[in-house]
Amino acid sequence: MSESLLLPPLPDAPEVLIECPRFSFVKRRADGSVDFVSPVPCPYNYGSIPGLMSGDGDPLDAVVLGSRMARGHRVRVDVVGVLGFVDSGMPDPKVICSTRPMSGAERVGLEAFFRVYAFFKRGLHLVRGHSTDTRFTGWLPVPRAGATALPAP
Repeated sequence: MSESLLLPPLPDAPEVLIECPRFSFVKRRADGSVDFVSPVPCPYNYGSIPGLMSGDGDPLDAVVLGSRMARGHRVRVDVVGVLGFVDSGMPDPKVICSTRPMSGAERVGLEAFFRVYAFFKRGLHLVRGHSTDTRFTGWLPVPRAGATALPAP
């Protein structure tokens, strides 16, 4: 089944809960507990969209581009893209949000970050005895809430 078919419809500007502020070393689980401590800081504000679930059973992950935000901060921000990702064999897309259109450099930076992130997560899953099928899969179409399909001719 396609990852994009598993992605719930997204509002234009969802509320994002920041769980890992930009430049933070600590990655937390959905319940707030520490998942792991990274040897390098995350270059993005990383969080989730409360009320929307991902294929891995956790709240849908979101990245907010721009300046650093505090952990626990909630922000409504436009969806500018969806990055495909598989984590330990489960679909785990990343909704990319920003107050302005995503630049080409930001797009390339996100792709590079999530390729490296996948490499390190595979190692973490290996140590934990989980499936190591973890990878960046490309960009996905953004499923919009309230969008209607055109009738077939």
